[in-house]
Amino acid sequence: MGNSPVDSGSPQQIPVVVLAGFLGSGKTTLLNHLLHRSGGSRIGAIVNDFGAIEIDAMAVAGALGDSTVSLGNGCLCCAVDAGELDLYLDRLAAPATGIDVIVIEASGLAEPQELVRMVLASEHPGIVYGGLVEVVDAAEFDATRAGHPEIDRHLALADLVVVNKLDRAGDADRILGLVRSLTDRAAVVPATYGRIDPEFLFDCRPTEERVGQLSFDDLDDHGDDNHTGHLHTGYDSLSFTSDVPLEPRRLMRFLDGRPEGLYRIKGYVDFGPYDPVNRYAVHAVGRFLRFYPEPWAPGEARLTQLVLIGSGIDADTLGKELQGCRNDAPHADEHGMWGVLRYVQGPDGPDGGTEADLEDPPA
Repeated sequence: MGNSPVDSGSPQQIPVVVLAGFLGSGKTTLLNHLLHRSGGSRIGAIVNDFGAIEIDAMAVAGALGDSTVSLGNGCLCCAVDAGELDLYLDRLAAPATGIDVIVIEASGLAEPQELVRMVLASEHPGIVYGGLVEVVDAAEFDATRAGHPEIDRHLALADLVVVNKLDRAGDADRILGLVRSLTDRAAVVPATYGRIDPEFLFDCRPTEERVGQLSFDDLDDHGDDNHTGHLHTGYDSLSFTSDVPLEPRRLMRFLDGRPEGLYRIKGYVDFGPYDPVNRYAVHAVGRFLRFYPEPWAPGEARLTQLVLIGSGIDADTLGKELQGCRNDAPHADEHGMWGVLRYVQGPDGPDGGTEADLEDPPA
């Protein structure tokens, strides 16, 4: 999948990813994997409730003895309690830090929905919600559910579920099926040793245009033609480009009905006569959705360019559905943009954001 010739004029908001899971699930291992395979991205890691398993993350980061440290690989790690979250988000989102993504590692006994609420409630213009990632221990999943039944609620809120330690589970297929049955459209990906592709969570090439760059070719080991075991085998992606504007009502129907396993959508949308002045940057993660209008550059080719990434998605069907969103009407419906503007933050529209209901799901 090649890079798309799009300029980088979209709002540079830093995604904030909440990483949750019970003690021993592998959160710290996954976080350390992200830190070491960030592809050059600068990661701000906020470790919630320092003093338990999070010590391991700080030790690997070289941060023991100091709550904040700049690392050689460009990461920044903070030990913080929930009351300090806004302070650290503000600090990490400062342009001078050059941070590309912030990962909040929740404590093993934390209620992740509280951290999600805090991120969604933040009015900081430099950040955007990047999703709730729930890590589960496949080998101990049944015992964890018996001892902590609230895990069902956590899974129902998650945008991405990492089923870790799958190599240690004797009935891996049953565990995967059970986890999928407990989620609400979340992408569910298997993992061992917390090894998931960082590009599934955030863009890993900060010096390149971030739309259309979700190619996994460079992650191939080039040692054989069998991709079994490679990081990208659990993920599917789709690039969509159209030189015909999209019809906003059709696009919103597509977005409202996006299927289980579709984790991220990112790119730019041309609505043609519905807004001849602006293109719309779109950011969707799980059930979170936001649009950002921005002026077209003089002489810029007016294209819609989207990248979709998920687990178990039908890329061909999604591509056909996006083709069906192309605008074949000669005139714009004056109310056609209302659905889009619900998800525009700022003076041009009400605060949009998330479709997710963070209340406790029904039993």
